[in-house]
Amino acid sequence: MHASPPPIAARLRWSLFTVLCIAGVFNAMDRPIIAILKPDMMADFGWSDSDFGDLAAVTQFSAAFAFLFTGWLVDRLGVNRSMQVGASAWSLAAMAHGWALTTWQVVAARVGLGVTEAVQTPLTIKTVAALFPPDKRSFAFGFATLLAGAGTIAMPFVIPALALSVGWRGALVAGGIGGLVSLLAWIWLARGISQLRQRGGEETATETAGGEAYGPILMNRQTWAIVVAKALSDMTWWFINFWLADYYRKEFGLSTLELAVPLAIAFAGSGLGALLAGWASTRLLEAGWSPNRVRKSVMLVSALIVAPLPLVLELNSFWPVAVMIGVVMAGHQGFSLSLFSTITDVVPQVKVGRVTAFGAFMGNMGGVAISLVAGRVLDAGLGFVPLFIFAASSYLVALAWFQWLLPEIRRPEAAEAVFA
Repeated sequence: MHASPPPIAARLRWSLFTVLCIAGVFNAMDRPIIAILKPDMMADFGWSDSDFGDLAAVTQFSAAFAFLFTGWLVDRLGVNRSMQVGASAWSLAAMAHGWALTTWQVVAARVGLGVTEAVQTPLTIKTVAALFPPDKRSFAFGFATLLAGAGTIAMPFVIPALALSVGWRGALVAGGIGGLVSLLAWIWLARGISQLRQRGGEETATETAGGEAYGPILMNRQTWAIVVAKALSDMTWWFINFWLADYYRKEFGLSTLELAVPLAIAFAGSGLGALLAGWASTRLLEAGWSPNRVRKSVMLVSALIVAPLPLVLELNSFWPVAVMIGVVMAGHQGFSLSLFSTITDVVPQVKVGRVTAFGAFMGNMGGVAISLVAGRVLDAGLGFVPLFIFAASSYLVALAWFQWLLPEIRRPEAAEAVFA
């Protein structure tokens, strides 16, 4: 038995987590950059919609492949070292876009960024598990997504201005610089905190027996309940992230500068949906609801919120469409938050990184599939109808799968005792 580490002051806990979330904003900057500046990149390189879809798929596949290793890496290195390694790597990979002058150089930079940014998701989930007691984790996830949403809201305004002054390459370089600044703030705040230095190799023999590999994780029904639901729901998330700007251009004739407000509405919905879902989950848990009832209730409401998505195709007015897309993004985040919260509910902390990473792998493989399909559907002249119909149904299918494999969510008693 290890002696319990001294508690972390609430202010320091939230300061650390805020810095991590800000680093995550810079980590994720590359996707809205290439979506917003798609016409500039297509003009530079002569790409078609299929070419752009292939580039998105390459990024997603790189991240997906890396997730098979980053979960183990985060579990092995612990939170602090993983942050140092991960933030350094993805910041440098983003800055490498500044020297990409050919399509293949862009592809190489995207592969490097996809591989390195895959540290962020398991790192965030493991940090939540290390810093927050079980009943507070849903709110922490919601707060993280709200900060990410706030950063993404700013991007449609900031990115075109950056592109006008330094080009799309310079905008990606700026994201890398921001990541390095965030890392310096983390290093200063995290000094001396033992909870962030714990590594997989320092856990008890019982916890680590057979835990270094993915084998035991893959034999668990809980894992497959979470990761397949993640793959199905993330298809819609990645579809909207990569193709929403293109939809607004084609359906409403918006310019790059005119995209700022509707994209901001979408990502505001994303952040507010996550915060509301996290707040509601925490309040319901404090009111005595079981984790099973809370997680699945939030997932069902979120899935029903997304279901009317195809109705946007019947609307001729732009602003109702923008608001409805924002509501759909809120629904996605509520669903995703419940999946991540379930990981911290049912998975021992020593394995949280690997299960999270495998879920992210499956989610990114869903992104690979939808990116490849979307580009070809649009090039074939079929429009957005089949894509929106799929997106509307994906969450209900994911919830049905989740309920089938995981009919009851139960927390280990030990998880409660650690934070008692």
